[in-house]
Formats: sequence, C-alpha cells, structure tokens
Amino acid sequence: MDQLKVSLSQQLLIGEALKCAAHNVPKRVAFVYEHQRLTYQELLKRASHLSGWLREQGIGRNDKVGCLFKNGIPFVELYFGTSLNGSVFVPVNFRLVASEIEYIVNNSDVKILFIEAEFIETIRSIIDKLPQLQMIVIVDTVEKELDFDAISYETIFKNPVSYQNIERLNDEDSHIIIYTSGTTGRPKGAVLTHKNLYINGMNKLYHNSSPKGTKHLVIPPLFHIAALSLLVQNCLTEGTIVLHREFEPVNVLETIQNEKINSMFLVPAMWNFLFQVPNLLDYDLSSMKNCSLGGAICPVEIKKRIMTVFKNANVYEAFGQTEMSPSTTYLYGEDSLRNNKTASVGKPSINVRIRIVDDEMNDVPVGEVGEIVYQGPTVMKEYYKNIEATEEAFKGGWFHSGDLVRMDEDGYIYVVDRKKDMIISGGENIYPKELEEVLYRHPDILEAAVIGIPDSRWGETVKACIVLKPGKELTKEQVIEFCKQHIASYKKPRIIEFIDSLPRNAAGKVLKTVLRSNAQENKVH
Repeated sequence: MDQLKVSLSQQLLIGEALKCAAHNVPKRVAFVYEHQRLTYQELLKRASHLSGWLREQGIGRNDKVGCLFKNGIPFVELYFGTSLNGSVFVPVNFRLVASEIEYIVNNSDVKILFIEAEFIETIRSIIDKLPQLQMIVIVDTVEKELDFDAISYETIFKNPVSYQNIERLNDEDSHIIIYTSGTTGRPKGAVLTHKNLYINGMNKLYHNSSPKGTKHLVIPPLFHIAALSLLVQNCLTEGTIVLHREFEPVNVLETIQNEKINSMFLVPAMWNFLFQVPNLLDYDLSSMKNCSLGGAICPVEIKKRIMTVFKNANVYEAFGQTEMSPSTTYLYGEDSLRNNKTASVGKPSINVRIRIVDDEMNDVPVGEVGEIVYQGPTVMKEYYKNIEATEEAFKGGWFHSGDLVRMDEDGYIYVVDRKKDMIISGGENIYPKELEEVLYRHPDILEAAVIGIPDSRWGETVKACIVLKPGKELTKEQVIEFCKQHIASYKKPRIIEFIDSLPRNAAGKVLKTVLRSNAQENKVH
C-alpha cells in the first residue's frame, strides 16, 4: 500500500464511523424514536441513499444542507447522509423566529433546506428572502396546497440512486456549522470538521468508559452540539440512542425504567426539574450506569443530588463550548466525592491543551483567575464568513473561550464565570456564579441568576433574579440576609426580583442578556 493510500485509510470521517458500526452490528438498533426503531444496517442504507440523492441534485463537498427538524429519525438520517456525501450539515434552531432563521439560512449559504411540516408557515413568510435556496424538502404529510416549490422527504427514497462517492473526503473538511446563541450580537457560525467531531467522540469514550452496546437517552435538541456530538459517540460504541423531543420529567423516568437506559445526558436545568418529581424514587433507575451533565455551568447542589438519586451510576461532568466540539474538561463522580472537588469541572480532556492567561496572554499563577484558552484537534476551523471574529478568537495562536477559571494545585479547573458576565462594583470584581451557588443552597429557591446593572454610584450593582419552588414564599430581605451569612457583604445582591422562570437558550444556558435588558426596561429598584 503506497503512502497516499495509507494516509487515506487513516481519515477520521464521520461516515466511516457509521459504516464500521453497520459492519460490526448490522442488526443492532441504532436509534429509537417513539415506535420507530432503526438498525445500523437500515440507517446506513437510508443515509447512503440520501447521500446519492444529494449528489444527483448537484450537492457535494462543501455545499451546505440545512434542516429545521426536531429530534427524530429524519434528523439522524440526514446528518449521516451529509456526512457520507461530503456536504456541510447546518442544523437550525427551530425555536428561532422567522427573521433569525432567515439570517442563518442566508449566512450559511444553504442550498437545500429540509423542514418538518409544522414549520411551513415560518418558511413561507421568508421564502422570498432566501435567494440562494434551491430546494425545500418537507417531512410528514402536507395537508394543504403549497404556494412554493417543495418535495416530500419520503419521495427521495422511492427512486434508485447511485451510492458511488466520486469525491475523496478529508477529515479536515468542514462537516457542520453550528450557530452560537448570539448573546453578543448576531449568531456566529462555528465550522467544525469531521476530525473535530470524531476525536471529541473518542475523547468521550476515553473519559466515560462507555461499554459496547450502551443504551443512551438523548433529550436536548440535536441542533445543539452537546446532543449532536452524541450521534458520533453512539457509532463508536455501537450503542443505541433513544430520542425524545420534549423534556417531560415523568416521561424521562418511565423511559429509563421501561427501556433499561444505561446512560443519559441532561443540562443542569433538566436535572434540577427531574428532581422535583414527587415520586422520583418509586421508579426503577438501577439500569443507569452513566449520568452526564454539561451545556451550562452546574450548581454544586445539583451534582450532589444526582449522586444521591442514581446510586448505581457514574456521574461525570463535561465542560466546554460549541467551538471546541464541545468538551474540554471532565470531572468524574469519584473525584467529587473522594477529593472534595465537587465545585470543579475536572481536568483537561485528553487531546485538549489548555492555558489560563491574563489579558496579555501571560500564564496566571495557580489559584488565580484567568481566561482559559485552548489548542488541539477539537478546536473549530473558523467562524463562517467572519474573518474578524475568527482572528479575534484565535489571538495569540490559541482559541479564546471567554470563560474565567482558576486551577488548583492538583490540576482541577474551577469555572469562575463568563468573562462578559463579571460584575465590577465599587472597584471590586464580583463573579455571579459564586453568588448563584449560595442562592441554590436555600431550600426554597428553585433557580437563580445574578446580573450586574448600571449604577451611578458604584458603576454596577448586583441583582438576583429568583424562581421559587412551588408553594414557597420569601421576602427580599430574607434572601439578602441569607446571602450575608454565606458570602462577603459586598458580593450580596442589592436588588431582588422574583420571577416565574429564567429565560434560556436551547442549550439550557440562562440568557443574561435578556435579564439585563428587562432590568433596563423595567427600571426595577
């Protein structure tokens, strides 16, 4: 075998991960959604058909294919179909309004857009503003006549196509574009390669030791990188993923019990709501071997609760961000318990190199706060069509996360806060996460978010937005007094607002920009 063939055989392509699983366990169920069960053999056949069909439409390497799908089998088929085809998969957040969807479809240069029937009206309202869009494909039955051109998803599978891939793919090729939440303006499209996602999948296997045939429950939306990356991991473990569309705590517990789920990933807010089910401990949760969390910074109290409820399971936390494919650090449950590192997000992942630096890119001493920056094969390729943002993110040859952290003498990393969320009041740095951890300890508080709002005297003042547990009551004075008992006085909130729920994005992260905007509009004092 010549050197070129050796090189090609070592390509870390997502489509190859599916092919390997289909070869090794063809009859094993790969994905479950409601009453649909798709084996690896069936998935490869349908994904290959989609790949061939896309090629017949002139869609190939580096062309963009978008989807407006909820969790389900079509999402999985299209993801792997584009992986085999070499086109770039652009999953769009279905919770966005029409103008936001318009921006992402246009900015990403999507040529074919796959949608579910419930989004027809949304697309109809912007169809004239999508000039580069060549075709729309609709899943499900369309009950009324359309006034724009579209084809049915299932018609794609009725006619034979050539499965032959005429282009050689490279694992450095763009694979997906995930648009960030846009908390600092227009969302940016993070371009991730085949290698990014493949190595992230291998990193996860190294850290969580999932055995072959693991059965996962996936609930967060697949357009979010934390959930999407599990599709690759599933192929590498030759496992089964059970998909849910909505987070219904009782439904989750029933599925664990009935499907004998071994592994589950939830964002911290979901774990928190799961623990509010009154008869939680009446369910048989003994099949659970792996409880993972990520997608947002997790309060310590929630981690402790997971360890208490899922006694047979290993608990681990993954920390990272979209641009890192996404995981960068891992914390094991045993580390939390034995070494009292519960407040940590663990140590750097294998294949991820980190530094903790100040604004001049100098390494900060152990125990001091700095920004965590990254290098390694899971770092994104670029922000799509955004040279300025890309150059800013890679300043100094490292990817800048925007996360403020500190490292202890044992090498464990503690997230202090998002750099942009830090509050400066009277010249003192106040980290919202520290105060939020205190608020989560209060037995009557369900959720809390802390923000800084402009103050003519102090520059900024601290405001806490609090969601109480059902049936509980607290006064503002009681909250402030509780905080004074657990944190320095200058860090306590001066303004308290009780609200029904915290605004969140699809990843479960609290949208503090919305809270700040509301505070400015309402002038709450």
